[in-house]
Amino acid sequence: MGADGAAPPTVEVLGPSGPYRTRTEQEITDVTGAVMAGMSQAPKIYVERAMRALHAARPLPDAERAAALSRAAGLFRSATLGGLTAQQYERAVTRVSGLPLGVVRTATRTCAERVAAAYRSVQEARPRGAVSDWRDPLVRTGQALWSRRGEVLAVHVPGNHPGTHGFWPEALALGYRVAVRPSRREPFTAHRLVLALRAAGFPDDHVVLLPCGHDAADAVVRGADLAYGGDEVIRRYADDPGVLSLRPGRSKILLTAGADWRDHVDLVVDSAVRHAGTGCVNVTGVLVEGDPAPLAGAVAERLAALPSLPPLDEKACLPVQSVKSARALERYVLDRARGTRAWLGGTGFVDELGDGSAVLRPAVHQLASADAPQLGAEVPFPCVWIAPWSRADGVAPLRDTLVLTAVTEDEELVDALVAEPTISNLYLGGRATHWHRAGLPHDGYLGEFLMRSKTTVRA
Repeated sequence: MGADGAAPPTVEVLGPSGPYRTRTEQEITDVTGAVMAGMSQAPKIYVERAMRALHAARPLPDAERAAALSRAAGLFRSATLGGLTAQQYERAVTRVSGLPLGVVRTATRTCAERVAAAYRSVQEARPRGAVSDWRDPLVRTGQALWSRRGEVLAVHVPGNHPGTHGFWPEALALGYRVAVRPSRREPFTAHRLVLALRAAGFPDDHVVLLPCGHDAADAVVRGADLAYGGDEVIRRYADDPGVLSLRPGRSKILLTAGADWRDHVDLVVDSAVRHAGTGCVNVTGVLVEGDPAPLAGAVAERLAALPSLPPLDEKACLPVQSVKSARALERYVLDRARGTRAWLGGTGFVDELGDGSAVLRPAVHQLASADAPQLGAEVPFPCVWIAPWSRADGVAPLRDTLVLTAVTEDEELVDALVAEPTISNLYLGGRATHWHRAGLPHDGYLGEFLMRSKTTVRA
């Protein structure tokens, strides 16, 4: 049974000629193992035809794309789409993902805000010296022109959090046609967003939803000019310059000697727990100049007080998985944590709810040094690795980081952090790692990947 006791309709293929229901379906189950819905599986030949149709379509004019994205944001946030109200959609996502209902509600709002701002956001990525239309008068004397690197984008977005879908509509803002392969774990967000975009004015052959198996999923990538996402299909193409693979976040916090750790316990806890600790922007590692033990103890005490509740409970704040998945993750983390000092979760962190699901409770481990391998571990629940850091360690332990919050007054250190190319985002002072607003780059601007500048002149 689906959300609110009603079985959701099958998640259909949304092809270039409209919805398409196949005989082959995949069961969508919630975290207790209960079947909630079926998802049609597009065969490879259908996918190949759909990709050709996207190539044949021509982009809408700029103003129409901007207006359609604005309308789609409102529809995604509040309309009944695919037979589900916004509330039913949020409960369905909660049940299959195990994210707390409050987190999913926030994600609905955030995703809608990103879609509404998509057209404006892509303009922020355009080089200041480039124009977006060859008809611009500046082209008559020679000008850089911002142009697409292709026409069709394949999107394979993971199902760990609905917010991951807030970025790919920027491709539509730039005139791309988009093929989305939804996550097998949580297909409802992709389905709802494609329906909203179509209802808002994007033709069916401009944005399609192609749930499919691995063989057909490869055809989605091969049939596109560029591809973007983070699932196993995308990772197989990681060396292809036409494929942008989402990286693990490994977000971190650095507290240097001038920062009193007592003033930043809230910062660490909030960075770990927001989004139920499942996001790439949640803090993974905390480095402290000095003894990390007092901070580790304080953070563990705060995290230990969080309740274990089913995801649909209004007070839930921790993620839930099936018992089988939770136990497998527990074994992985405990094995990875050998040799560390466990402040929380050292003997296990799975709290079974008795219905086939289990809460992933927080874990806090203290490391012996800033180069400990555990500092790079990222898992989908609040799990924090806290290590000592010294000036001799330098920037090396802070590399490969999506978001680094640095609480320091050392401008020379800040210069080094800004210069480090593998730190994608740098927050100075007490700013939580999950902070973001529309129009700012997440892991660079998506437009940097989708577009290029070419010199253009009209005689």
